[in-house]
Amino acid sequence: MKDLKSNEVVLYIAMSLDGYIALPDGSVDWLYDVKGDGGDNGYADFYDTVSTVLMGRLTYEEVLKLSGDFPYAGKPCYVLTRSLTEQQQAPHVTFTDEALSELVPRLQKQSEGLVWLVGGGQLVQAFMQAGLLEKAIIAIIPKVLGQGIPLFPEGTPPSTFELQEIERRGDIVLLHYHL
Repeated sequence: MKDLKSNEVVLYIAMSLDGYIALPDGSVDWLYDVKGDGGDNGYADFYDTVSTVLMGRLTYEEVLKLSGDFPYAGKPCYVLTRSLTEQQQAPHVTFTDEALSELVPRLQKQSEGLVWLVGGGQLVQAFMQAGLLEKAIIAIIPKVLGQGIPLFPEGTPPSTFELQEIERRGDIVLLHYHL
């Protein structure tokens, strides 16, 4: 985490060996039986550097299924959605359909730490198309799922990532990239 700078937009996500971030139904149960470092595989260290959380609506819905308590309640959390309605209210999150080109710079100015792009693939694609993703930390999980939701959906712009660091946590490898 030493190469991360305040206010950067960072993708921090787990991916299977074959490029999926979730099963076709959106679940991430396949992450739970992986032999890591015996702890949280560096998650707490990363989360301590985050001041703002961003995610897509589908990712938000999956996060709600994982735990009774919203895991990002202590930080400003924005859920990006294409279908914003007046009824959309939830504790701890702000739903928005604001253009990324306006939202992200505003959040970066307000943030005293990293702006974490949690996911999912459609939002990663949108950030890359807009040139707003600065770093990526991808935890490679040693499983082949065979199908699912890809990290980089079809239509994601061709990109070159510059490898900054490799971290091993048990059987998990974290690849730190600069875009």
